[in-house]
Amino acid sequence: MATQTAQGLISQAPKKKLVRRLLQDRSQKIRRLVQWSFVALNTWLGIQFYLWVRYFERGGQGLYVPRPAGVEGWLPIAGLMNTKYFLATGHVPSIHPAAMFLFIAFVLMSLLLKKSFCSWLCPVGTLSERLWRAGRKIFGRTFRLPRWADIPLRSLKYLLLGFFVFVVGAMSAATLEDFMYTPYGIVADVKMLNFFRDISMTALIVLLVLTLLSMLVENFWCRYLCPYGALMGLVSLLSPMKIRRDTLACIDCGKCARACPAGLQVDRLVQICSVECTACMECVAACPAEHALQFAAAPRKSADVTERWRGRVAGPAATAVAIALLFVGTVAIARATGHWQTHLPRQIYMELVTHANEWTH
Repeated sequence: MATQTAQGLISQAPKKKLVRRLLQDRSQKIRRLVQWSFVALNTWLGIQFYLWVRYFERGGQGLYVPRPAGVEGWLPIAGLMNTKYFLATGHVPSIHPAAMFLFIAFVLMSLLLKKSFCSWLCPVGTLSERLWRAGRKIFGRTFRLPRWADIPLRSLKYLLLGFFVFVVGAMSAATLEDFMYTPYGIVADVKMLNFFRDISMTALIVLLVLTLLSMLVENFWCRYLCPYGALMGLVSLLSPMKIRRDTLACIDCGKCARACPAGLQVDRLVQICSVECTACMECVAACPAEHALQFAAAPRKSADVTERWRGRVAGPAATAVAIALLFVGTVAIARATGHWQTHLPRQIYMELVTHANEWTH
C-alpha cells in the first residue's frame, strides 16, 4: 500500500521543463585537441630520445641530438624520489630534475582542476580511452564489473601506490642521492626504453591481456592498476573544482550518469567528490539542460540560476588554458632556474648507455 502511494506521488509530480543550452557543448572537441597535442609532444620527445640513445650505442657515430629532458615525465618514481629529496634538503636534485618538476606540475593540476591530468594529458589515459571506444565498436558494448569485483580491484592501485610511497618515504635524503647517482639511476630512462625494445614474451603477453581488458572494460588500467592515477585521485579530493549538478535546472534525464566513463551516479549527486572523477566532462557534454551540470567551484547562494554560476564555471576552453599554463609555466621555471636538464659529460653517457642492460641496481 505504501509503495503504491509513493508511486502515485511520483507520477503526480510535475515534470521539469527543459531549458535547452544556448551554446553547443565543445568540451570533448577541446579535450581531444589537448590529448592529441600532448600525444604528439610525447611522440616527438620519444623520437629525440631514441636518436640520442642510438648515437651513444653507435659509439658516437652519426646524428647527435640533445637529450630531451621532457622524457623524464615517464619516470614517475624518479619524480617522487626527487620530490622527497627536495622537501628534505631544499635542494633540486641534479639527476633527472625534470622528473620532479613534471611530477609537481601534474600534482598541481589535480589539486586545482580535479583529476584532469588523467583525462586531458596522460598519453596512457588517452590510449585507454581509445581502446574502450574501439572495443565498443568491435564487440558492440563494453562491460562494467559488478560491485563485489569492482571495489576490491580498485584497491589494487592504492596498494601499489602505498608500496612506492612506503619505499621512497623510508629512504633518507643521502640514500636517495646515492641511488640517483648509481649507473641504474642515471640511465633509468634508457632502461625504460630498452624494456619495450627488448620486450620479453611474458611482458608482451601481459600487455596484450591488458589491451584486451581495456577494450572490454572502460579504462581498465586507469581504474584498477595505475598508482599514478591513484595519487592524482587522492590529491583531487582537495580540489575546489568539481562536477556540480544544479537540482533546480536538472530535468532528471539520467544522460550524465550513462555517459560517465567511471560509472558515477552523477544524476543523483549535487557534487562529484569521488576520486574516480577525472573531470573529462563527458557528463557535461551529455547534459541537454542549461546550467544543470558544470565543472565549477561552489555556487553562490542565489535564486537566479545564472547568478549562482557566474564566474564559478571552468569551461572546457578555460580548463585547457589552465592546464597549458600549469604545464608550460612549470617547465619555464625549471629552465629559467637551470634545473631542467641533467648535466653530465658525454663520456659518462657513452659508457652507461652502451651498457645500460648490465645495470641492475
